[in-house]
Amino acid sequence: MMKKIALIYMGGTFGCVGEPLMPMPEQHFLPLLEKVIPPHLNVDCFAAPSIKDSSACTAVDWLPLIQQIQQLQLQDYQHFVIIHGTDTLSYAAATLARFLGQSCHAIITGSQYPLLNIDGNDTREFTDATSNLYLALEQVQVLPAGVYLGFNNQVFHAQTTLKVHTTDLNAFAGVDANLDCKTATKMLVVQNEHIEKVAHLSVFNLMLQPIGQLQLQQQLENILSNPPHFLILQGFGTGNIAINDQLITLFEALFSKGCICIISSQVTFGQLDQRYAISSWVNTAKVLVNDCLSHADLYAKALQMYLKYPSPDQRFDQWNQHLS
Repeated sequence: MMKKIALIYMGGTFGCVGEPLMPMPEQHFLPLLEKVIPPHLNVDCFAAPSIKDSSACTAVDWLPLIQQIQQLQLQDYQHFVIIHGTDTLSYAAATLARFLGQSCHAIITGSQYPLLNIDGNDTREFTDATSNLYLALEQVQVLPAGVYLGFNNQVFHAQTTLKVHTTDLNAFAGVDANLDCKTATKMLVVQNEHIEKVAHLSVFNLMLQPIGQLQLQQQLENILSNPPHFLILQGFGTGNIAINDQLITLFEALFSKGCICIISSQVTFGQLDQRYAISSWVNTAKVLVNDCLSHADLYAKALQMYLKYPSPDQRFDQWNQHLS
């Protein structure tokens, strides 16, 4: 039986026209998108609740998308392809994976070049949009249930991806979809109150530089005056941060004001390793250690913990119970 695929358009370079590039309104773009879909496939096109440049996308946009997918599941759609801009594609992918789990088959994709020419009346002579779309439509029918990112003839587990090049067609890296990977399995049904709450989520990422402890201390003191819900500290190597008693006291002060500090790394791939003496302090300080599959997945996990648990204490205590 032919699988029914829901193709959801959320914006990005894929649907841009003109010079300089501007998004084509979805009511004009979707009929043109339908024309490039292979006729042997059973595909229905939908506009996402929010269509915008992906650099402006946040969880306020992704949760309604997930809600739309979950509502379509009730209408017997189990295969989904999502077109999204590349700037925050990895964040969208990880968020979809954390909320959809293995409840359906979904691939998110995008393109470095628009589907249509400048005038918007024909497909572009050179574009990766069609090949990425065809890849997603093909692979979503054969891959096991779960969420994936498809780009440049490659498909990755969604929680593992990272954009690694600004303009090259080979723009994303991650764990190949055909390799074993411990990814999210459970779904979380998005409610309207989740969408209202997530508008207030604050996550701050601090990539540490080779500066003195006093300077880092001053930076954290500035953050302490108006702390986020989650403060990600990207240390060196395996997550190493040179620390002193004053910094540990600041981490505790941040937690007392509702801010959870998470130790991560600037290094793109590999797990954190806290065996070195320089990072042994994490075992006693009020901080968490990144246990996620990518930087985007860390954001998605923080988002999920924020929505599932009302207090910082609960989020902290339950963090290690949500490994995927």
